[in-house]
Amino acid sequence: MIPVITIDGPSGAGKGTIAQMLAIELNWNILDSGALYRTLAYFMKENSISLENFKDNQDFLKARFKVSFDPGTPGEPVRVIFEKQDITHIVRTEEMAKITSNLAAEPLIREFIKPCQREFVTAPGLIADGRDMGTVIFHDAKHKIFLTASAKERAKRRQTQLKRQGLKVNMRTLLKELEERDKKDIEREHSPLAPADDSVIIDTTNLNPKGVVKKIKTYL
Repeated sequence: MIPVITIDGPSGAGKGTIAQMLAIELNWNILDSGALYRTLAYFMKENSISLENFKDNQDFLKARFKVSFDPGTPGEPVRVIFEKQDITHIVRTEEMAKITSNLAAEPLIREFIKPCQREFVTAPGLIADGRDMGTVIFHDAKHKIFLTASAKERAKRRQTQLKRQGLKVNMRTLLKELEERDKKDIEREHSPLAPADDSVIIDTTNLNPKGVVKKIKTYL
C-alpha cells in the first residue's frame, strides 16, 4: 500500500511550506488540494463554466482537467502545472482565493474533485495538503497531521507572502478576510475544517518550519 501523510489546517497555518519540505526530503509526490480547487476555478472561468452549467460540461472538464505539482524550491510556492503550463502565479492570487472559497463549498464541485485528488497517490508516497485530507479524502491514511496557529500570526505570514509577490496588503483587511474564511470553512455543511480523530495537532504559532518538520518526524 502506497503511504500517505495528510497535512490539514486553516489558511496560513503552514501546510504548504511543511508539505513542500517533507515532499522534498522524502522525495515523495505532493498534492496541494487548495491549488487544485483554484486551478478548477481558473479553468471554469476561462471556459465560461458556472455552477449552473457545470453538469452539462462535466465530460469536457474530466477530459481536460489534468494537473500536476512540482515541490520546487523551499521558500517558493509549490508549482502548479496545468496543460503543460506553469500557472502558479495565476492561481495563487487573493482574487482566485476568494472565487475558490465559494466554489469549494459546493457539494457538486467537491464530488468532482475527489477522484482527481485520489489519483495523486502514486509510489513512493504522497504528502497531501488541504483542509479535509485526513477526514474525508484519505481517511484511512496512517499518518495525519493538523497544523494550527493564531489568526494574527497566520495573517502576518500571509502578508509576508503577498509582499514577496510585490502586492500591497492591509493587515486589518487581511485578518478580517482570514477570519471570514475560517468561519466559512469550519461551518460549511460538507467536509468542514476539523482535525481527524486520529490526527496529531501541532500549534505552529511559535515554531519555525524546521521546528514543525522536526516534530512531525518525531511522530513519524
